[in-house]
Amino acid sequence: MKIADVPFTILRLQYRAARFPFQIIEEQLVTRLADESPARLIYERSLGALDVTVGNLLGAPDIAERGAALADRSEALLRAAELDAEADAQVREAGQNYRAGTEDAARQRQNAQAAKKQVVEEARQRADERKREADQNAGKRAAAVKERAEKTAAQRAAAVENAKHTEQSNISAAEKAVSKAAQAKLKDAQEKRTEAATTRSDADRVAELAEAEKEQRQQARAAEKNGSS
Repeated sequence: MKIADVPFTILRLQYRAARFPFQIIEEQLVTRLADESPARLIYERSLGALDVTVGNLLGAPDIAERGAALADRSEALLRAAELDAEADAQVREAGQNYRAGTEDAARQRQNAQAAKKQVVEEARQRADERKREADQNAGKRAAAVKERAEKTAAQRAAAVENAKHTEQSNISAAEKAVSKAAQAKLKDAQEKRTEAATTRSDADRVAELAEAEKEQRQQARAAEKNGSS
């Protein structure tokens, strides 16, 4: 070891000693929290950033790598939690939009049925009036008036039926549009959940690789120590 490296070696030892209480907190308290708990993610990301900074300053790559792995894992889990929250919000919004669209379509159907009933009733009343007028008249005039009344009633009934078909077509189109929008929202939410799961899996792999590298370094240092002794 060079003499110039002695101060950094001492500082690294001092940092490890100063970090020991944080490690105890992490093992005894933080690890008991859920992986995506905001408090745990903030703590781990802050501690990881501190390790990276100190490791780079003191020329300790193992400390910096450990901090980078911890910070990367926390960042990935935080992103996964955000994606889950966005997916849940989109699912709720899709459900609300679908219910609102269904209620609106039901109101339109009720209005169409009420309008149809009113038109039919008015047509029937007018037909009855004309029929009574026709009955009061004699001969050809009575027959002509009756014929016109019946023809008018048939035309109005056909118009009512056409209006019914048109309204039903509009209602069906509105319901399909609402259903399609809701399905699109649900699909997007499912994609975000899948992305969140992938991100979480990547974070776990990063943590496993970091732990494996840590064990390899420890074994190497142990072997080196045994060899020198």
